[in-house]
Amino acid sequence: MSEFESDVEVEPETQVKQLDDPFCNPATPHSISFSDISTAAFNIRDGIIITPTTKSPQLSLLLGMEVYNKKEFLQVTGSFKERGARYSLHRLTAEEKQVGVTAASAGNHALALAYHGQLMNIPVTVVMPTFAPLMKISACRSYGANVILHGKDIGEARTHAFELAKTSKQKYINGFDYPDVIAGQGTIGLEILEQVKNVDAVIVPVGGGGLIAGIALAIKTLKPEVQVIGVESESCASFHNAMHNSHFKMQPESSIADGLAVPTVGVNAVYMARGIVDELVTVCEESIALAILRFLELEKSVVEGAGAVGLAAMLSGKLPQLKGKRVVNIMTGGPGGIAELTNVIAHSGASIKDIFHERAWLAANVFEVRVRVVVETREREHAMELHQILKDKYTHVTLYDKKPHFLMNA
Repeated sequence: MSEFESDVEVEPETQVKQLDDPFCNPATPHSISFSDISTAAFNIRDGIIITPTTKSPQLSLLLGMEVYNKKEFLQVTGSFKERGARYSLHRLTAEEKQVGVTAASAGNHALALAYHGQLMNIPVTVVMPTFAPLMKISACRSYGANVILHGKDIGEARTHAFELAKTSKQKYINGFDYPDVIAGQGTIGLEILEQVKNVDAVIVPVGGGGLIAGIALAIKTLKPEVQVIGVESESCASFHNAMHNSHFKMQPESSIADGLAVPTVGVNAVYMARGIVDELVTVCEESIALAILRFLELEKSVVEGAGAVGLAAMLSGKLPQLKGKRVVNIMTGGPGGIAELTNVIAHSGASIKDIFHERAWLAANVFEVRVRVVVETREREHAMELHQILKDKYTHVTLYDKKPHFLMNA
């Protein structure tokens, strides 16, 4: 029995005024069916990667449970968002495909729409807030998307995107609450049940809620005894708040799991999740940072903060009932900052020979980690050019003129 099962309707006065989006309206929330998810799985199977779900002997030993990781970060653009994006584009009418779509996103949803829009020859406009990572902005443009930078946060970007959509007649695709997006994300649940027999629980990172709503529907339809547990950062527990109090909006704080820091959760997602999500837990920033490090050390995988919250919940003892159980943890996205750093170095023309990741996160700031990289450059001028590129992008950069002490025995 879910702790959120309720027949209570959300009172209008407790809801936050939404954009005039007919597909995400608090007054008339939409729900999808299991057949929508199975139809999505059939129609996107040739366009996305059926990602592996592999057992982790190291994490299983560390945590005292049988841990499997669903590696959604292996999608081409690095996150599960491709599923919902692909299915949403597939479902457009012929006329809508000619006109195109508009979305607001700081990263993964924009990347997914841009990539699949290019593959399917559908025009895509993405509005990204001004703080969006340069690498993701460039990647969206490389996929042919019309990228517009607007707003100091995702809320302002979304408002601008919706106004553009009304003017251009393009369909606005909400990244976590559009019904076809939820159906696409739900296909992960089908794959998990096919790949892992007798699973006891599935742990899902939660931001806007579309991912857990879709996965929970898929899993509970086929195997209602499987626990579906959501995890979000305590710095922006919007979904937890909405499920308990019917407040759909909060002001997010800075979070290492910035992909989950959604100020307004999906009204459709909350409506669907009631009664099928068993538990929601929150985790602190330090535990997320530790989880990212453990993935790097034990799994040799670089994931973003949003993709590490499930492991953070297990490491911090938030899910003691799972001891001895078979658990699937969804690694929703990546790569993180280290991969971005390697891309910057590679684009400069330098060759990376080795990389050293500090074993401990800097105590002064959980959002920083020290990385030492050995690179080969053409000549000293090239080295100085790379040094300047890195100084322009990162706060603390040191160039060693000679072999540093930590390589003396190498």
